[in-house]
Amino acid sequence: MPHVIVKLYSGRSEGEKSRLADEITKVVMKSLGYGEESVSVAIEDVEPQEWAEKVYKPDIIGRQHTLFKKPGYSL
Repeated sequence: MPHVIVKLYSGRSEGEKSRLADEITKVVMKSLGYGEESVSVAIEDVEPQEWAEKVYKPDIIGRQHTLFKKPGYSL
């Protein structure tokens, strides 16, 4: 049961987030062979000034062993 969590800068519309969730769902279904009912997607808004403390340090630096796509930036 794939559950995908996307963290991004706040400010995107509900429509943009809904389209992103739909596209992620399609890719997960195609790539892993799951049905739509098995996929869930959460989108978490993060204020830009909080990105380093709430995302970069704990999720990117602190969990490098789980990262399959690393960012092209550092903080």
